[in-house]
Amino acid sequence: MNYKKLGKILGKIMVMEAILMLAPLAVAFLYEEGIRNVLAFVIPIVVLTVVGVLLQIPKPDRNTLYQKEGFALTALVWVVMTLAGAIPPVINGDIPNYVDAWFEIMSGFTTTGASVVTDITAMSHSTLFWRSFSHWIGGMGILVFVLIFIPESDDGSSMHLLRAESPGPQVGKIVSKMKVTTRILYLIYLGMSVLEVIILMLDKPIPGYESEQLFFSLLATFGCAGTGGFGFIPGSMELFHPFSQYVMAIFLILYGCNFSLYYLLLIGKVKQIFKSEEVKAYFLILSAAVAFVFLSLVGRLEAFPQIYTTEEAFRHSLFQVASLMTTAGFTTSDYGTWPMLAKTTLIVAMFIGGMAGSTAGGIKISRIVIAMKGAYINVRKLINPRYVPKVKMEGKPLEEKTISDVFAFITLYFFILVAAIFLLSFDPSNGAVVQITSDSGSYEMQHGFFSNFSAALACISNVGPAFEAVGPYANYADYSAFSKIVLAMTMMLGRLEILPVFILFSPKTWKKV
Repeated sequence: MNYKKLGKILGKIMVMEAILMLAPLAVAFLYEEGIRNVLAFVIPIVVLTVVGVLLQIPKPDRNTLYQKEGFALTALVWVVMTLAGAIPPVINGDIPNYVDAWFEIMSGFTTTGASVVTDITAMSHSTLFWRSFSHWIGGMGILVFVLIFIPESDDGSSMHLLRAESPGPQVGKIVSKMKVTTRILYLIYLGMSVLEVIILMLDKPIPGYESEQLFFSLLATFGCAGTGGFGFIPGSMELFHPFSQYVMAIFLILYGCNFSLYYLLLIGKVKQIFKSEEVKAYFLILSAAVAFVFLSLVGRLEAFPQIYTTEEAFRHSLFQVASLMTTAGFTTSDYGTWPMLAKTTLIVAMFIGGMAGSTAGGIKISRIVIAMKGAYINVRKLINPRYVPKVKMEGKPLEEKTISDVFAFITLYFFILVAAIFLLSFDPSNGAVVQITSDSGSYEMQHGFFSNFSAALACISNVGPAFEAVGPYANYADYSAFSKIVLAMTMMLGRLEILPVFILFSPKTWKKV
């Protein structure tokens, strides 16, 4: 293990996080939040800078990073980032319990959006900004950003880091140089974010929050870009005007696409985009999901005419499918009270997720397509043992290793999901009754198996809000510290797609050869 090289890159990451914390520190000054909120960011900024600089002093014996080291470093970076990122809300008292604060910021960086905050109105602007900003940072990946500044090597070190942090079964460079690739990705990401802020600013301010329009537009964009979904006012996006809800739904769908497609669009290779199997599958599944949810709501309009018109039923269907399929977790209505067909469709969408190379979570569209093709090949081989597969994915022959890797990932995904549900079954909150107040009224919900199942699914798919006692108008505050740690680790496993975390905590990784 190249400890000095790992320390050097980790040191750069820590300094980078300190620089990023200057943004919420500026918000604390801007809103005149007082010395406690200022110190909440100054203290970790100083600590991160000092430790980060010290880690960069030793000169590595070699500048190369092997694949095992790249994967372990990626997971280690996310652990350090979240441990440090949890300090500010503890110091300023917004989330005084450190485990709760770590859960919250892990949810932020992994773009999950699951929250333990019971009163969002009591939080400072600087903390609200930091938790939503963490979505934007974690969406594309902090290591992807740092790769812009790390000198590129010919040994593939940068590629190991990109593969470990970028979602999807296959990761590659869109141009010959890794540094140029990361710059292109982040420029696209930044450009889309700026565009969304500008469009959201065109809408009317939310009544009662007229002075907060720019602030709320930024936070909403951070959540959309990272497909995170932290709420910053009561009811998540319920109070936003229909124009903003449509804008956010469209951008969520765009952020759920592979960012390499936008590069193809910029260089004029539009035909290549429309030929993509993953693009076709993504929009087909998304359209079908919207149709199922909309039809189930239209069929029940007479049951709650005071809530939905036909337009509202379509808008909520589009928004919630876009939000949960791209694993953002924003809400405009209490989908927990919707018909069974709608809820089942949303759960399936949570499993599937967005496209590979996007900021979305879930299993990913490309893996679903590959798994279906792999199943087809296996059936054909059972029928005809002499069958030679000639199946392609995106115009390239589909290798057996790729198929086996996809099946291995899906197996691990469900194994972790089941393990998380089992561990949550020990929680003291099981059986407790939770009072929920939403746009559908006030009602009671028991904390049971489906709450635990949907919580585990929401965390491993990086969705955030789930169903029943952890639904869109509830939170994760009732879980014990142990359960919150389990769920936080489940979020990280989901965001880094399992292997980097396994490698980090494997004793063999750190043994001297």
